[in-house]
Amino acid sequence: MKKILALIAIVAVSYNGFSQEVDTETIKSNVQEFTPSKLLKKGQWDIKIFSGLYTQTEQTDGNGTSGKIVRQTFFTNTNEVYTGVSDNSRINVGVIFQMRSNSLAGQGALDVFSFEDNGNDRRSGLTTVAPSIRIQPFRNVSNFSFTSSFYIPVFKDKSDTVPTDNTRSYLDIRSYAWETKFFFDKTFGSNKWQVFTEIDFKYNFGEASGDADEDQNTSERFANNSMNLPLSAFLSYFPSPKSTIFVNGQQAYLLDLGNGFSQNSTAFGLGGKYQLTDVLNVEASINKIVRGVNFQGLGQTFSIGLRALL
Repeated sequence: MKKILALIAIVAVSYNGFSQEVDTETIKSNVQEFTPSKLLKKGQWDIKIFSGLYTQTEQTDGNGTSGKIVRQTFFTNTNEVYTGVSDNSRINVGVIFQMRSNSLAGQGALDVFSFEDNGNDRRSGLTTVAPSIRIQPFRNVSNFSFTSSFYIPVFKDKSDTVPTDNTRSYLDIRSYAWETKFFFDKTFGSNKWQVFTEIDFKYNFGEASGDADEDQNTSERFANNSMNLPLSAFLSYFPSPKSTIFVNGQQAYLLDLGNGFSQNSTAFGLGGKYQLTDVLNVEASINKIVRGVNFQGLGQTFSIGLRALL
């Protein structure tokens, strides 16, 4: 019954370091032990569903100067399922799938939860599916690992604009993408503190938006032929073995590799995580983009969810 409940739970993907070194007689909680750097044992399952709502009323222009815009809101539900397949706990395999719901053109932030798709100012649906593998490359360095995933877009094209209001339709980036994430964490201060770092490389395949056909949504192709490169760091504190609070910062780049478009942004956030049962952890966080260049939104993301370790 626990496995069935865990499979239908809404789970958050938290990329924060939560492991800590303790005496052998001390039982670690999942919050402490299973950082993104730590892989699963053979036959073990990790099920996460991350739900994040990003909303913005401010955006930079081509020169990086910020200005007000009508509200745009993007809800993303990222689901991950992994299992351990190696006897030495150094290889995990899994799948990721994402669902999105967006409300544009000045609608309310909570309108995304209508999950409508009119092809224009409200879009929703399953957007990507990705087979994925996680590897611990060095046997003696258990706090370093990487995850490599190949994203396949599964949603259909919509026309770019509707003549009545000229709203640019957008659901998700319309490209195949190969993403590799590197994770490393370090615990210190009598096992009360931890630093976690993450570097992502995500290459978006596909033609440039200017080369798309008339019936293809060019706004969903803005990132084709480019590399996403977020650099993230988290500082976590453990008030108790079953809980943690953290602050984080991120510098993200979208590098032009032939599309003629690039961006960069800086964000900060905070959050917390608590172990509810032997299986489930709950997490909540908030992040704010504080600066950006070249039509970068300056909004905030609210995230909540659960994680199940079986």
